[in-house]
Amino acid sequence: MIVYPAIDLRGGRVVRLLQGRADAETVYFHDPSAPARRWKAAGAEWVHVVDLDGAFDGASANREAVSGILETGMKVQLGGGMRSMEDVDKALDAGVSRVVIGTRAAVEPQFVAELVKAFGADRIAVGIDAKGGRVAIKGWVDTLEKDALELAREVESHGATTIIYTDISRDGMLVGPNFEAQKAMCEAVSCRIIASGGVAYPADITRFREMALRHPNLDGVITGKALYEGKIDLHDALKL
Repeated sequence: MIVYPAIDLRGGRVVRLLQGRADAETVYFHDPSAPARRWKAAGAEWVHVVDLDGAFDGASANREAVSGILETGMKVQLGGGMRSMEDVDKALDAGVSRVVIGTRAAVEPQFVAELVKAFGADRIAVGIDAKGGRVAIKGWVDTLEKDALELAREVESHGATTIIYTDISRDGMLVGPNFEAQKAMCEAVSCRIIASGGVAYPADITRFREMALRHPNLDGVITGKALYEGKIDLHDALKL
């Protein structure tokens, strides 16, 4: 199981938001390459990067920041505002290893099939963000009537092989993940699942590793704020 340290970008800075709220922002770094270098030194190969400006506005304001992270040599999984074939193509061409599609996949699941055909399933992930089991889009600003598990099955039928599942209510709260929701997602599809939201302590990562023994498609876990607040030491977490 892969542990993905997270870097959320807004206005070129590294920030964290409580439950995705734009008005609840904490700035941790002004140079996004700094935490990337730190995570690489700790032994991580991947970093999960979210372009919050892209997610909220549909247009990126963080290309230079992403470039700086790529220069560290880490594999980058990038999401936020990826809503067109051109957006995805540019990101992959810039050196991003995997692009995460959220809003467009939720409202137009067949777009996933087009991306998989054009770029290959391994380079595309579908981000499913849920609030009370319902799918949230546009940086979690809007919530659809669509059920998260229903969407997962739908995008899998269109060729998705990787799903990043986030419980919004837990994100940035340091209250622990929604393990039952993550388990349900693992059981709903055969896709690789990367769990996100609420990872606060080393014990959370240990529990996910134990869950992966029973659910082999649990492929990874994302942690962000816990790293920045010193609740989790990434070097130690990678060994758990």
